[in-house]
Amino acid sequence: MNNIAALRPETRAEVSLSRQANDLARDLLRADARIYWTDLLLTAALTWVSLGAALALRGWPAVAAAAVCVLALYRAISFIHELTHLRPGEVPGFHTGWNLLIGVPFLTPSLLYEGVHMLHHAKDRYGTERDPEYLPLARLPAGSLLGFLGIALLAPVGTLIRFAVLAPLGFLVPAVRRFAVAKTSAMTINPKFAREDLERANSSAWLAQEIGCWLWSWTLIGLTAAGVFPLRAVLIAAAIFAVMTFVNQLRTAVAHAWENDGSKMSFEGQFLDTVNVPPPALLPAIWAPVGLRYHALHHLLPRLPYHNMAEAHRRLVAAGRADYRAVDRKHLADALARLIRSPVRGR
Repeated sequence: MNNIAALRPETRAEVSLSRQANDLARDLLRADARIYWTDLLLTAALTWVSLGAALALRGWPAVAAAAVCVLALYRAISFIHELTHLRPGEVPGFHTGWNLLIGVPFLTPSLLYEGVHMLHHAKDRYGTERDPEYLPLARLPAGSLLGFLGIALLAPVGTLIRFAVLAPLGFLVPAVRRFAVAKTSAMTINPKFAREDLERANSSAWLAQEIGCWLWSWTLIGLTAAGVFPLRAVLIAAAIFAVMTFVNQLRTAVAHAWENDGSKMSFEGQFLDTVNVPPPALLPAIWAPVGLRYHALHHLLPRLPYHNMAEAHRRLVAAGRADYRAVDRKHLADALARLIRSPVRGR
């Protein structure tokens, strides 16, 4: 990658970045259940209260409440990334609690991420066609970025089809079930990816989430058809969900350099293809919440809980690792500009 060539030889010598990062953050790897639960409960409460306000109010107060709901829901949904990396029992009840409070009600259960996201961290998959979360955006025509961002606005339609249509139909027709599990049960950006862990769909956790989403989606449709839920309220909620998904897609667009050509990469190359947007920038706390602003650091230390990322970053910066700072971006506009101007564009 381009960044590594600029580093001094002594920067890369002796102690690898990965090893030093693990040494410096060894005491930071334990998740604090109190922080996780407090953050989730407060964020979920803000999400539901602001959603209620957006539906009840009119005019600019409703717009303001909807904006708050977009950001609160975005933070709440972002916990799906954390719970995927948590070890069983590390934060007791968190998976179930998150699915009950956020995942199932917003038709984004953890089954869409568990068993998929960890493949993105597999050293022999990252950046290849077998990586569910990689698309060489830097090599595609610049206009494709607009399509990549715009398709996120269709998320409300996609989730409704997945759980209101494909879920019940799949229980009746095995071929539909296989398709639904393989191609419509993962939060991915790689259109070629298909789930291979089809047996996971028979687990009690998966079935509970899928059936819960199915029944909830039918309840929403039925109450809307009966006039209990005003169509206006449903459309506002769908718009909030769509905008939230768009913000996440924008964040995804700057999470990597996206320059790989599909071949396997060294760990060093994988790290340099990933992005941090560290302080002093303030806005990433909003558009890249729950530690997502430290995406490159996350690839160095996948088990590092979000609440300790700032401290781990501080220690690596203090250690003077030039290779670590090579992935820094100043802010969202900087990261987007580098992606658009990538030297591998069109190759």
